[in-house]
Amino acid sequence: HRPDLYVIDTLQPNAFATGRDPEHSVICVTTALLDRLNYYELEGVLAHELSHIANYDIRLSAIVTVMVGVIVMLSDMFTRTFVFRDSDRDSDSKGNAIVMLIGLICLIISPIFAKLLQLAVSRRREYLADATAISFTRNPNGLISALRKISSDDSELEVASDSNAHM
Repeated sequence: HRPDLYVIDTLQPNAFATGRDPEHSVICVTTALLDRLNYYELEGVLAHELSHIANYDIRLSAIVTVMVGVIVMLSDMFTRTFVFRDSDRDSDSKGNAIVMLIGLICLIISPIFAKLLQLAVSRRREYLADATAISFTRNPNGLISALRKISSDDSELEVASDSNAHM
């Protein structure tokens, strides 16, 4: 199955793939990318995005995001359980203090751990997509040249927010 292809009219050169599997996938490129890259560079970028689809990276990213959310929510629930607990019911206040301290430490550490996990998985999948793209095209120079052009581009994003940057 071929993914649907869309073009966004913007000055920022970029491309991305989305979809839970190859049958429900989309690749989107910007007009700036189409204008600035030559045939072989564009081939490398599109192969990279096709690699994300072929390797089910979008599905994996969604699963990791949900797992990270569950870790943070469980830590938060654990802490809240002991913070709002009725201290009169339990006479073992020393034990409660230790459990609450552990919960508080988990609450602080879990978002950091979760973000590191997300970043590690994301970086590995990008390397895999690069390698798979090169195996598709058999031309590493096209992708290398495209990545150099994209990374050296100094145009600013027209609309961006930290709240949806991971998307």
